Amino acid sequence: MKARLNHGAALGVDEHGNSAVLITVGPGGQLLDRRRIDLTRGLPTHPYHHEGSWAVGRYVNSSWARAISLGDAVALVEKVRQSAIRGAREGLEALAAAVPVPIATMGIRACPELPPTTEERIRDSRAANVADSVLYREALATAGEARGWTVCWFDRERVFHDAAKALGLDDVDAFLREIGRRSGPPWQAKQKLAAAAALAAGRRK
Repeated sequence: MKARLNHGAALGVDEHGNSAVLITVGPGGQLLDRRRIDLTRGLPTHPYHHEGSWAVGRYVNSSWARAISLGDAVALVEKVRQSAIRGAREGLEALAAAVPVPIATMGIRACPELPPTTEERIRDSRAANVADSVLYREALATAGEARGWTVCWFDRERVFHDAAKALGLDDVDAFLREIGRRSGPPWQAKQKLAAAAALAAGRRK
């Protein structure tokens, strides 16, 4: 098998709340690095879905709800956003220093379209349910772009197909299982998704 990836390493990201699994592969698809980073510390992890919802009257009867004004919720979202950007910048800086090949691309799950302002996102219950995830993905993208990396937004329904195509394979599952066998646990769905995103992003440079 001859991989069809381009020169330079590629990073794949699978974010979960305020943390992210990062898988970095080399030009031939070989695993270079795997790690998990936290983007924020000591702050609420879902300011849109929790504090923002409480501010506009959603979930106020829940035992875990607390009183907060809309203005304070908007300010909290911005505080979490800036912290996430700093955390992403630090995390990617550490990653870049650790891998032996310069990173050229990074794959991040595509974001749904949302209302333009923080307040509108809080008021829209559908948007509030996904806005926290978008916040963290955008923080990672901002940090990657600041390093000169090309950000490739992947479709979760297509990314495994795109990874297989990058390697010239019909199916990428066996390739991902072998990476997991060699690297050891944990190698779960999120690691596989991040690895597929890295492979697909490497092809698109």
